[in-house]
Formats: sequence, structure tokens, C-alpha cells
Amino acid sequence: MPRHISSATFCLNRFGAAAVLFLMFHHACQVVHGQGNERTKKVLADRTKITEEGFWIYNDMAAAFAQARENGKPILVVLRCLPCEECVKLDDDVVDQDPVIRPLLEQFVCVRVVSTNGLDLSLFQFDTDQSFAVFMLRDEKTIYGRFGTRSHRTEWLGDVSIPGFAEALRGALKLHQTWPKEKDALISKVGNSPQYARPELFPSLKQQYAYTSTLNYAGDVVKSCIHCHQIGDAIRNEFRSAGEPIPEQILYPYPHPKSIGLVLDPKTCGTILNVLRDSPAESGGLVGGDTILRMQGQPILSIADIQWVLHNASPQGATITVVLQRDNAARTVDLKLATGWRQKDDISWRASTWGLRRMATGGLQLEPLSDEDRASLTFDPGPSAMKVKNVGQYGPQAAAKKAGFQVGDIVTDIDGRADIQSETDLLRYGVTERKAGDNITITITRGSNKKVLMLPMQK
Repeated sequence: MPRHISSATFCLNRFGAAAVLFLMFHHACQVVHGQGNERTKKVLADRTKITEEGFWIYNDMAAAFAQARENGKPILVVLRCLPCEECVKLDDDVVDQDPVIRPLLEQFVCVRVVSTNGLDLSLFQFDTDQSFAVFMLRDEKTIYGRFGTRSHRTEWLGDVSIPGFAEALRGALKLHQTWPKEKDALISKVGNSPQYARPELFPSLKQQYAYTSTLNYAGDVVKSCIHCHQIGDAIRNEFRSAGEPIPEQILYPYPHPKSIGLVLDPKTCGTILNVLRDSPAESGGLVGGDTILRMQGQPILSIADIQWVLHNASPQGATITVVLQRDNAARTVDLKLATGWRQKDDISWRASTWGLRRMATGGLQLEPLSDEDRASLTFDPGPSAMKVKNVGQYGPQAAAKKAGFQVGDIVTDIDGRADIQSETDLLRYGVTERKAGDNITITITRGSNKKVLMLPMQK
């Protein structure tokens, strides 16, 4: 990344959030011929179904804005990767005839976006590790709110629900009806302009894959699609290629509310089920049963709105002002976030770990050492011990294999660092304190043998 662009100005808070298009990595699109045909069939079948029904505008934001200006309705944009399977049920409930959702959708101009090709990244800023996200906005591009999140690779329960989606829609409709009363409060729901206006303009995507602003329905439509995780990959690659540390805001994007101690009811806009002990939420005085109405002045329509606020909070510490309702009365509290607060978030489910493992672990996948594994050892492996769960076999992901690592190895020391006690810690260390071309010294135990191996850092 060019030196004149600082980490702070290039971070995902300028860039990033909604959520679409997968959890399948780009290399997975280059699959055997039969699988490619099946995916193509799914994409074409979805396009035919949606366009024939006529309720949703298909992959055409210009048409959506024009229609909204004509009829005065707010716009609902569903970003949904096809043929990603992780959120099929949720997507079906939204797109098809759910008896609660459908009447609410009829009050919006509804548009379905199935790829990020040509997507306006100054407007649609989202968590690029997700494969389903919703934006509710005005025709002149003011965002009312967001919907859609998750904290697991394939499971959505506990994070989103159809009742919660209905509540978010009602909240957006209310904001639309009272416009422009909340105009100033909604300004912060759009971030700063990104360096690249559209995904296909990223050098790594433009040069390596020759993507364009549209899908190639006449050819290999699946291969022509820019998946949203590729946007996040491209951002991280800019830093790594320039030899710069990847900022925490990019390593830990859109922190889950649990990272600050909030367990929320997915059936509501922002009701707290419980507060985790020894967390910023507990220190701030929040309790189960509270309903979050606003954060940093922004109306909250869903967990995704809370994540947007957290995403834009400084990794070096911040104070988040929360307006909540408790016992039918409104009150204001301040959440104090200390330096490093983002590191409490779990990023292990994210598609981005694929690229991070290439950079920092050479394709190694590590897991905590189980009590059973510890009991089987004849020595104390220490608190930092981890077990090699998987070793990549091909390309850059095979660097650890070439360095001598094997499945089942017990890692007992990494560069003498006592603070590296998980795979996430190693990923962070490898992309913030180490550069491509460096080597990390790792001590492993294999059976009765102790070995010292050199793990190469990569771009």
C-alpha cells in the first residue's frame, strides 16, 4: 500500500461492512467441471426465478434508486452470495412468502444484489467475511440501518432471526416516515470514501483475475463473480505487499457485541439478554433486559448497527455513548473500551483466516491443546502449547509443510513469546510484527522428539 495512505485512513471503517457473498474462497470457484456446472445452474435459476416473479429488482441498483425517487418508498438491498449455502434458509424466508415479512417488504423498493462486481463501496460498506446482509436506505443514499451478522462459519442462530428482521424493517419504515428528523443522526451510518470506488478496481483483483463491473452471464458466470471476501483479501494484501502491519481494525472487523460483553436477543432490535462478567458492558452498568436505543447517537435497528458503531471505534481505546431503555425510562451510559479491546473478538470463523494463514502460518491450522493431550505428555508444555490440526498441501499454503511441520505436532514455543497462546495470537503477530521474508522460530514436540523449525512469513 502506498506510504501516503495511512493505516487509519485505509482501515475498513472507510471501507467496509455489509455482508455478502461467502464463505467460499475464490479458489473454490475453480472447481471440477461438474461442480462448476451445478453452481452455474443455481445462479441462473435464481436469476430466472426472481426476475419472473417481478417483485425484486435483480442486481440493478440504478433501477432501484430511480423507482424509489418515483414512488417515495425506502430501498431495501439484500446482498446475497450465490450459490453460497450457509444462509439458504434465512434467504428463502426473506425472498419468498413469509407472512410477516412480505407485507413489510411491500413498503420498500426491494433489490437483490448477488455479486460485488460494480458495487459502490462508498455506500455499501460491510463485513466482507459474511455472505448475507441487508441495507435499508433512502433514494439519496442515507442509510437507515443494517441487518445481518454471524459469529460462526455456518450457523446463524443466536445472531439473526426472521422476527429480528421484521423489527429492523419496522424501525427503518418509522425513520423513513419521520424524515428528516433523524437526518443528522444518520450521517454517521455511512463511512468515509474508500481508496477504490468499486471492487474490480483493486489492483490485485483487476490484474490477477481481470474482473469487470458486471457478471458474465454469457460465459462462466460463477468465475466472473467477485466474492465479498475477496474485497477484504485485497485490502489486507495492500498492507502486506507494502510491508506494513495490518491494522487491528482490519484484523478484527465489525466486532461481535460479545467482544464487549453484550449477549443480545436476535428477535429484537437491541434488547440485551445478559451481560458477560468482567466486560466493558458490565463495567458500564448495562444489565439484562436493557434495550439499546442508540449508540454514538445512531438509532439501532439490529445487531449489525451495533457492529457498525464498534467497527468505527478506535482500537486504541474509545468511549461509546449508549442510550438505553430500562423499566420504561431512558438513561445514558458510557462504555469505556481499553486499548486492545478488539482482540477479545473471535475471528476464527472468518473466511479471512485463509489468507492470514498463508501470510503468517504457512498453511498451518492450530488448535488449543486439550486436557487429554496434556495428560498424555511426559512434560509440562506450558500455557502457550497448541496442536497442529491441519497442514496445507499446495502452493503458498504448503510453506509450513515444506518447513517440516506435521499434523499432530505440539507447538510449545513461538519466538520465545509468552503472549502467543492461540492461533489468533500467532496470526496477529505474523501480520503486525513480522514481514514477508521473515522467519519465526517455533519449537515443536513430535512423539519423544523435540525439534526447532523455521516458519517462513509470506505475502
